[in-house]
Amino acid sequence: MDLYSAARRMARPFRFTNPASYREVPLAGRGVIGDGSSCALVRPDGVIDWLCFPRFDSPSVFAGILDDEQGGITGITPVVWPFESLQRYDPDTNVLETLFRFERKGAIRIIDYMPWTNDPRSTVHEVHRRIECLEGPVELNIVFDPRFGYGASRTRVEREEHGLVARGSGGERLVAVLSGAAQWRPCGEPGSQPCRGETGLQTRIRMGPGERRWMILSWDSDRPEPLAAYRPFDHLRDTRQAWREWAQQLHYEGPWRHHVLRSALALKLLMYGPTGAMVAAPTTSLPEWIGGPRNWDYRFSWVRDSAMAVRATNLLGFLSESREFFYFVRDTLQRGDPLQVMYTLDGAPVPPERELEHLAGFQGSRPVRLGNGARDQFQFDTAGALLDAAYLYERSGGRLPLRTWRLLRSVIQTTARRWREPDHGIWEPRREMRHNVHSKLMGWLALRRGQHLARLFGESALEQSSAGLADVIRADILRNGVDPARKHFVGIYGGNEPDAALLLLPIVGCFRGTDPFILRTLDWLRAELGAGPFLRRYRMDDGVGGPEGGFILCGFWLAEALALANRIEEAEDVFVAHAEASNHLGLLAEEIHPLTREQLGNFPQAFSHLGLISAAARIDRALRLRDEGESEPPHLLEPEPPAIE
Repeated sequence: MDLYSAARRMARPFRFTNPASYREVPLAGRGVIGDGSSCALVRPDGVIDWLCFPRFDSPSVFAGILDDEQGGITGITPVVWPFESLQRYDPDTNVLETLFRFERKGAIRIIDYMPWTNDPRSTVHEVHRRIECLEGPVELNIVFDPRFGYGASRTRVEREEHGLVARGSGGERLVAVLSGAAQWRPCGEPGSQPCRGETGLQTRIRMGPGERRWMILSWDSDRPEPLAAYRPFDHLRDTRQAWREWAQQLHYEGPWRHHVLRSALALKLLMYGPTGAMVAAPTTSLPEWIGGPRNWDYRFSWVRDSAMAVRATNLLGFLSESREFFYFVRDTLQRGDPLQVMYTLDGAPVPPERELEHLAGFQGSRPVRLGNGARDQFQFDTAGALLDAAYLYERSGGRLPLRTWRLLRSVIQTTARRWREPDHGIWEPRREMRHNVHSKLMGWLALRRGQHLARLFGESALEQSSAGLADVIRADILRNGVDPARKHFVGIYGGNEPDAALLLLPIVGCFRGTDPFILRTLDWLRAELGAGPFLRRYRMDDGVGGPEGGFILCGFWLAEALALANRIEEAEDVFVAHAEASNHLGLLAEEIHPLTREQLGNFPQAFSHLGLISAAARIDRALRLRDEGESEPPHLLEPEPPAIE
């Protein structure tokens, strides 16, 4: 069996029948590569249509995913249609392979990667693309059409001795080097698809069987160098080895190992090596509903999201990510400001939210936004996620430095002082603050984990006060956060709104997963928010407008809660539905259309992948304990909570 046939059996092929077929590629129909500083999205037709250099939150170099006229791309695409394309990852790595197969004889393999060694000091800010002809001859169209500054910076591309150099009006520079002979011509000439406009250059090459060529993109270089200067063979070998060595740390042997490992690799791609911060996603403004206004910039580090992500990787045996994240927390908090919802990758304030009027948005979904307006919100749950991750890190063998503990102690004290206040909550509605039950729950969690951490650091007074106040918050939730008639929990104090975040009530260990109150809450949430196995977040007016899809993280929470309710078969069904909704590479966006199962929102999404890992670990543990005769799965970090009376 040839390489293409073997790959076809393992992946989902894309078929391109004409030059406009790329418009049919779904939002999540892409692979992702990265180097610990940024990520690129690679379409199955060989086009890179999203890349920011040198950081995740830098202005874009290629943003064709947001506007195929103005955004800019680089591509290695077949000249002849139709063709079929497959993508897969080199096993246990983030090295991406794209395979083209033609109806007439011909096959091409492209290997895409960004050099990576898990040492941020070695980052070179390059994209390497190896082109190999497996069967031929085959003609390919090579396009280099960057548009700096989200397409707003005036860009010119010039030929030099060893390649091309693009220069932007803001001083940006990007070099492209293509091995072998090439006759570059301006984009916009006849036969220039998929090149658009007149800013870039393109060339056509012909390759025979066994022939290999390289294309290198290098950020902020003065001029193109000979190909050998970029050492592509060495970088490919070292990058593969580094990813495989990292993946070998995985401590998960359950039934969904492939999905769990791919999720771990995706989370690692979202971690910013120089500081330990993690972005929620490497993209901005990919819509939560096609044509809708729910388009946000996720290229910042939400403390909650990052803490939940490193907690998930901790469950798999990866400790260095938690260590680096808590260095980031320490370096940020010791500046003296209170804990914020989110930060830039170096711990600075997130820029104000603004809109880019000149970009059309993905499939016309506007506005395209930069910055994030939720930066000024009060989200009380952030402290709970942070302290939960800190405690699990200690329980897993990590060691928090004393300087970090002093700063976490102030977070515990702030929680104790402010837990009675309303907040905006985890879902960041653009409306007034309310008393969210989930936020109160996470205040309870902050104090419970603070109690345990205080014991570790010998602070008995803080340990006792945190334990006592945690009990007070739990009682307050039972008094104000339930529907007294139907005897289930509700989303806000004094209301009857469903909120999928209530699924965390048993997950964090505040209440038993088999308690009748919890079981009724599960069934009520599925009835109010469910669409098959998928779950929306809420039904409230959040001040944004427009529909959204099922929230993938909430689906994985549902699977966890069902496992804790001892409804393990249901938990498996929900888990599998969400895992199998991942794209052809096992990657997940933020949301999913409950009918078409098309992925929606920024991509790939940390929330979704950490949810998959946590749910897989929870269900696997429940299955093992059931096989060992346990009637009810115990919580990992909490003793048996008291029953609700």
